[in-house]
Amino acid sequence: MSELVVTRKRLDSLTGLRWIAAFAVFGFHIHAAGLTSDPALKAVLSALFSAGAAGVPFFFILSGMVLTWSARPGTSPGVFWRRRAARVLPNHVLTWLAVLALLAVSGAAVSAGPALSGLVLLQSWVPVEAYYFGGNTPAWSLSCELAFYAVFPVLLPLLRRVPARLLGWVAGGILAGIWAVPLLSQPMGDDIAYWFVWIFPVTRALEFALGIALALLVASGRWRGPGLPVAAVIALAAYATVPFVWERWGWVAWTAGPFALLIAAAATSDNLGERVSFLASRPMVWLGEISFAFYLVHQPVIRVAGRLVGGDRPVPLVLLAVAGMLALALAASWALYRYVERPLERRLR
Repeated sequence: MSELVVTRKRLDSLTGLRWIAAFAVFGFHIHAAGLTSDPALKAVLSALFSAGAAGVPFFFILSGMVLTWSARPGTSPGVFWRRRAARVLPNHVLTWLAVLALLAVSGAAVSAGPALSGLVLLQSWVPVEAYYFGGNTPAWSLSCELAFYAVFPVLLPLLRRVPARLLGWVAGGILAGIWAVPLLSQPMGDDIAYWFVWIFPVTRALEFALGIALALLVASGRWRGPGLPVAAVIALAAYATVPFVWERWGWVAWTAGPFALLIAAAATSDNLGERVSFLASRPMVWLGEISFAFYLVHQPVIRVAGRLVGGDRPVPLVLLAVAGMLALALAASWALYRYVERPLERRLR
């Protein structure tokens, strides 16, 4: 098996973008929580966050990009897998335990199958909602990431063998595959189609592969996409129009291309040493660094705090509650990052 090779400059703008994607997912779950019946507030939340789940496709593309960019010469597959486990598992196991404890305290029934599949991160392979959304719901995407990590030591050498002049065509072919997935789901019922397009690790691996191709394109100096400001406008336009396209395209395909442009543009800007953008500022980088912990803790915080707030409160109280949820999730994320994620990652690597 080929060794993993690529060493480049830090991509701080991508770290900042990671926070924006995590915040979009937070907003999506706030919107879905139904904390208010006020028509105006519901309309605002819908306009801002009904497409917030698009943060997940962004994460998957970004994951392929960053892992390729940071892969070190001489790193064996075994070392790579151990390092990824050290990065992901401490936060995951702790939040899994916390969610199970909360469920037990609340008196909710806990099924062994979904709970155990969630612990070992195999839940996304089961086309049953009680499994892939069981326990700490956002962890389903870690199940996909685990599959991506498994094939990364094979995918990267394969794509590195592609001549640089053809990498753009390869990226385009992968993007075409992403658009084809919803078409393949047409004969399926809604539930199985949702799993196939949104959850299934095999179909989601296309986004990860797109990220790998982007990293190789940028590293080769052959990226010819728009600059960061234009790419950001394109990505925002795609995000804003998700509610108006066919639902199965809107889940992933509609934003995959624009997000790829944005990620490549930000990486190119950082790699060329262009003027530091807001995305690479210290606050945004800090938020990006704790965003993995934030992603895992935010929904349990929303669920617990949402129960305390209750239903149909006055708008000012709802806004205050949401601000409190965000503050609590950030505080928990910082603590998880500072006292669990970083120390255990260093020790286990």
